[in-house]
Amino acid sequence: MGLGVLETRSGSSGVPGTVALAETDGFHTEEDCSPRLKRGTGKDKHLILAPQPSDDPNDPLNWPYRKKVVVVLIMVLGACLNASTVGPLLSASIVVLAGEFNRPIADITLLTGYNMVVAGASCPLASALATKYGKRPVFFGSSVACLVGTIVGSASQTYHTLLSARIIQGLGFAAYESLAFSVIGDLFFVHQRGAWVNVISFTLSAVSNLSSVIAGPITDHLGWHYLFHILIAASGLQTILCFFFAPETSYIRDASLNRQLAVGDEKVDVRVSAISEHVEAADGSERSQGSQHPTKKTFWQELALYTGVYSEESLLKLVFGPFVCLTNLVALWTVVVTAIITSTYVAISYVVAQLFSPPPYLLSSAQVGYLSAGPFIGGVIGTVLVAQTTDRLVIWMATRNRGVYEPEFRLPLIIFSFICTAGLCGFGALAEAQGNIYAIDVMWGLTLVGICFAVGPCSSYAIDAFRGMSNEIFVANVMVKNFLFFGYSYFINDWITSDGAATPFYVFGGISAALTISTLPVYLFGKRYRSFWHSHNVMEKLGIQGHAEI
Repeated sequence: MGLGVLETRSGSSGVPGTVALAETDGFHTEEDCSPRLKRGTGKDKHLILAPQPSDDPNDPLNWPYRKKVVVVLIMVLGACLNASTVGPLLSASIVVLAGEFNRPIADITLLTGYNMVVAGASCPLASALATKYGKRPVFFGSSVACLVGTIVGSASQTYHTLLSARIIQGLGFAAYESLAFSVIGDLFFVHQRGAWVNVISFTLSAVSNLSSVIAGPITDHLGWHYLFHILIAASGLQTILCFFFAPETSYIRDASLNRQLAVGDEKVDVRVSAISEHVEAADGSERSQGSQHPTKKTFWQELALYTGVYSEESLLKLVFGPFVCLTNLVALWTVVVTAIITSTYVAISYVVAQLFSPPPYLLSSAQVGYLSAGPFIGGVIGTVLVAQTTDRLVIWMATRNRGVYEPEFRLPLIIFSFICTAGLCGFGALAEAQGNIYAIDVMWGLTLVGICFAVGPCSSYAIDAFRGMSNEIFVANVMVKNFLFFGYSYFINDWITSDGAATPFYVFGGISAALTISTLPVYLFGKRYRSFWHSHNVMEKLGIQGHAEI
């Protein structure tokens, strides 16, 4: 038993996701005659790199660290604009739009609901295209779709034209909500992924609240059209950056590289030095495999939108991949936990204008927007806390586990997502009692702190435990999450009207607590289930190809 993670009945050998992160003189790989394992440099020289990079300089794992950071930052900017900004763009303007178009608030909420449902529905196709033809063309296409939808929105004069703009913008969601996580797996080693996954999680949750802080005053002082006018410039810049500085990260890596990291039945006794958060790419990137001498691509070659076929499977099979991956019970658990817990803060954003624009608060659109400062600050705090602890915890637990890393080591931090439960219940109780507006905002902020402790570790776990279908897991997550958002737009406002603010958020709080508790059996039995899935992989049986790397 490794720190509570139950071993398989046949031993730990060959369980995907279980790898050695360090070696000493007593360490033996699966093949004693295997090539020397590559490690980090400097303070990280005792750390075995997982996955093992190839000798090809075009392998994204071998890119200079600064290049990886630039690619991630462009993805983060795309997620900020195409997902975190576009989704809640009109949240602070609901009352203004309802008056201008002479529509009920529920109709205005549907402008966001349809935007979300289009994003969710388009995700399977985006995933299939990315798996077959690479992520770069899908990211670029999503950026263009968001830009076009924003241009239409800036010229909208009627409700139906604005609805059309929101639908087009929804097409720009797919890649940045679902594929951004898998880019982290393409670029970084196992021990580096936690912090970067948390950055993406923060971008897709907390940053959306910052957009409302900005959008509210813009609507109040300049009018809602300027939300789209300003977004055109920002989206245009991101589209240009995506084209010139975000090369393809998909890479077909020899599976034999990772067989060198297989862990046998006997754990190894190691002493791991303090691990820094960042590790340079492995040395020896210019060495060749066999007689082949890969040539490094030039800057202009990396601009190609089409770089070949990365999967021989048909697009139809790949489109169904996100649905089939949910036959994996742990993948289903990951999707349900992250989607439902994340959806709770969106439920709040749907009702803040309804709760705080009427008496006794009488908040303007700008002031409603300012309320989102609370969850943004909460998201920042949660992100920093998770980023500072997740990879350190993994290395510490691997050290205690005699150098062997189990993906389940990502999960203990989820216990702090009970903070989300406290925030939701506190928000509902204070809003019902028409309490202090600042205290209510603090409760909303606590909700985001708890969400960070759920989404970050769960997402890292999905990448490490089931790397071969991580794309499909995140796509399924976006689908479920956005369909929940769409569903909320039909009933949450009416529920608040009929039952008050307390009951809905008590319900959400109870559900989030139950999902947090459900982490325990996954931690205990996760390794056994990984072993079971390795032998009963439904996706492989249906001929849906996954990745070979960790």
